[in-house]
Amino acid sequence: MKFNTSIGFSDSENILIYGKDLCNDLIGNVNLGDMAFIAATHRLPTENESRMLNAIMVALCEHGFTPSSISTRLTYLGAPESTQAAVAAGLLGAGNVYLGSMESTARVLQESVGFYGNLDNDEMVNKILSNYKDKRFPGFGHPIHKQVDPRSKKLFEMAENLGFKKGYSKLITDIHKSLCEIKQKEIVLNASGAVGAILSDMGFKWNIVKCFALAARSVGLIGHILEEQGKDRISQDLWDYVQENTKYNM
Repeated sequence: MKFNTSIGFSDSENILIYGKDLCNDLIGNVNLGDMAFIAATHRLPTENESRMLNAIMVALCEHGFTPSSISTRLTYLGAPESTQAAVAAGLLGAGNVYLGSMESTARVLQESVGFYGNLDNDEMVNKILSNYKDKRFPGFGHPIHKQVDPRSKKLFEMAENLGFKKGYSKLITDIHKSLCEIKQKEIVLNASGAVGAILSDMGFKWNIVKCFALAARSVGLIGHILEEQGKDRISQDLWDYVQENTKYNM
């Protein structure tokens, strides 16, 4: 039985990662975001690609008390000997509501261009939104940022300056405008929507998009574990509160 991989190889003298010498080419020369880019493309990013992807990952790293961070904290309360389990618990809830909706956004945009690419942008937007009359369009809405998501604003500004605000970003911007007109109110284009569009403009297929978010979120969850080790821990108080405020129907 034989296996093939282009990821890593080592012998007594060399360590190769994606065809590059780990010690001479990578260590000290690239950052963690660049390594994520290399993993996805098997090539080094350009300076602009590096700046854009790292900015996106920084934007996704931390969100405060969210279901993912609370899951991490509660898991750490029950298994403090297993930090990897606590991080994993926080990543398991990366779905269409929290953290993972950038994948859904990228998929809708990319598949829509594949289906309706022969139409002009206005016709394409109408076709896309007609498929979402009775369901929520991914990448929109936020419980706190009701008018503008400051992360989206910043990331789109960077994308424009770095040359990555292209067709998919224009498409989601047009969808945003039409959606607000249809609903007759301002609906915020959130960071997940912006990230899904920008990563699509950078050439990433929709099914890799969430992986960058998971890598970034892992870093953020470490902070929650460390806080649980100190005086600002909340997991025991959360558990106590549930115990004290739950009515059990017998």
